[in-house]
Amino acid sequence: MKILVVNCGSSSLKYEVYTMPQQSSMGKGLIERIGLSDGKIKQKANGKVYDRTAEIPNHRLAFEHMMQALLDSEAGILKSINEIEGIGHRVVHGGEEYSESVLIDNDVIKAIEDTCELAPLHNPANLTGIKEAATVFPGIPQVAVFDTAFHQSLPPHAYLYGIPREFYDKYRIRRYGFHGTSHRYVAGIALKMLQRSPENTNLITCHLGNGASITAIQAGKSIDTSMGFTPLEGLIMGTRSGDLDPSIIFYLEERGFDFHELHDILNKKSGLLGLSGISSDLRDIEEAAEDGDENALEALETYAYRIRKFIGAYSANLIKVDGIVFTGGIGQNAVKMRERICTRLENIGIHINREKNRRVGQDSGIISQDYSPTSILVIPTNEELQIALDTAQIINPEANTIIL
Repeated sequence: MKILVVNCGSSSLKYEVYTMPQQSSMGKGLIERIGLSDGKIKQKANGKVYDRTAEIPNHRLAFEHMMQALLDSEAGILKSINEIEGIGHRVVHGGEEYSESVLIDNDVIKAIEDTCELAPLHNPANLTGIKEAATVFPGIPQVAVFDTAFHQSLPPHAYLYGIPREFYDKYRIRRYGFHGTSHRYVAGIALKMLQRSPENTNLITCHLGNGASITAIQAGKSIDTSMGFTPLEGLIMGTRSGDLDPSIIFYLEERGFDFHELHDILNKKSGLLGLSGISSDLRDIEEAAEDGDENALEALETYAYRIRKFIGAYSANLIKVDGIVFTGGIGQNAVKMRERICTRLENIGIHINREKNRRVGQDSGIISQDYSPTSILVIPTNEELQIALDTAQIINPEANTIIL
């Protein structure tokens, strides 16, 4: 069984082909700058690279370029389009409609359309990908895998905000959470590494990248997560502010900042970039801190401090924590930041082994002390594989593909 995984953005198209149940990637590609005259198509498979530049005015042509790349005689992935038996789509927002991945039909498309107002930058593009795929792959079953689905198990006390109830009842303002596919994937891998069953295991998963979120997982279910109504809430991120006093917005409005400026500041000019004044890339900030830049050092400390606060809060609610998982670009690669975060967590049973941490580096492994009540794990995420797993299971439940 060959599964095509699609992640369609407003100006990009990412794709990867998996063979199931082997769970092996046959190759992947990225089409960028859709809508411009100098679109880029790059695909890697079997040690060969397909690299083209072309005018790609819309997603319809982007899918045609993807087909050309997939079937290329020298650097292609497939010999025939008929090899694809299912298509899995990353969809950012499923609202309260979906708590798991689903086979796409007209009702699902309607639900995605209805949640576009909750994810105006992502859901319309995801929907475009679904419609274009249906044209290019007629009759092939498609599956929607929602970033929000894993967090639909949050109890009301975790997802409700302290605002008038009517805003939830009328406008569905609540914590939805994001990165759910990543949190679910690394939690499954963590259970295998720890040789534990989900029923008696509590985890805190830290997806730390340019976007960052933390999730508390109890008995295999998300019970709290740091991102909220939008991905702006929670941790300090690459360019996003994370949590802040809402009155700051009113204060800045009184001083002449309009809505669009404030939206841009909080989403694109804050976080590590705003605090350091240097970069949104942690590597640049760590380098500047080593050279004595005080703003860079404060940015690193603030970033780690906010993560420790969430780990502490989730530990209190979970009562016992069996594992802390680091994933994402920073979580997987930033050895020094993992140490910085774990320092001062010893009082709640989280003891990092610095030598193991350095030795693991960017690979997967357990980096806690042998005597640590809570294991600390580094696990590379693979949302594309999780989407492929869900898709294969839904279109062929008898295939027994869900073996991480």
